[in-house]
Amino acid sequence: MQNLEARLNCRLFDRLGRLILPTAAALMLYPRAIAILEDLRRLEADINSAGNVISGKLIIGASTIPGTYILPPVAASFKNDFPGISFEIRINDSAKIAEAVAENELFLGVVGAKISTAKLSYQPLAEDELLLTVAGTNPVPSEITMTELCQLPFIVRERGSGTRKSLESLLTRQHTNLDQLNICATLGSSAAVKEAVKADLGVSVLSRHAVQDELLSGTIKEIVVTDLMMKRKIYVVTSPKRTLPNHYQEFRKRLFDSCTCPLKS
Repeated sequence: MQNLEARLNCRLFDRLGRLILPTAAALMLYPRAIAILEDLRRLEADINSAGNVISGKLIIGASTIPGTYILPPVAASFKNDFPGISFEIRINDSAKIAEAVAENELFLGVVGAKISTAKLSYQPLAEDELLLTVAGTNPVPSEITMTELCQLPFIVRERGSGTRKSLESLLTRQHTNLDQLNICATLGSSAAVKEAVKADLGVSVLSRHAVQDELLSGTIKEIVVTDLMMKRKIYVVTSPKRTLPNHYQEFRKRLFDSCTCPLKS
């Protein structure tokens, strides 16, 4: 940054103790720098496309479940076919991944919930089954009603999580909301929720992908909630105003090809 300030012969940031504020020069520079980087990306994509070469870096955003369980095997298969590809998978909650795509920080994301905005295009990729889970040693019955669910200590994900958003939608269909649950903890990842369930802190909704091994070992068990079907869609999110570079287009095709049961919107 000091080299850039020296080259431009101006100060770009005012450093006020721990606070750093952009100067007028920085605010002028930023959009032009973004435009230059975008032109470079397009040039790289055009060259790769013209040469029919599938190579380069793929930076994919993903919420926890698709980022942990869906993308890695597809990435491995794609890398095997196209050795010139390298991957970076950025995992965050669905809202932040969608925001990054909307702000042109990412070309493509894979998320567990739709965030309503005209800036984004969502296409269903796969279906994910959500389960109400509890510690294997907990004596709670294997089937309960919504009324009984509201009495159990409940662990929720943080705001912005696709799992939380899906849970809120499911509860709304049952004329219930999160405020009616007996929330005992709010945790920031599926892994943290799973460990809390195993420790018998409370019950929680988790993706079947996340608890397959625990269900087999018996450390976690599933509870059926009467008349509550807990399924959601996993989406590929892109910006309709951006053209995907060639290697992103090919990877997106591979993603959908890997889905054995294509879904409709």
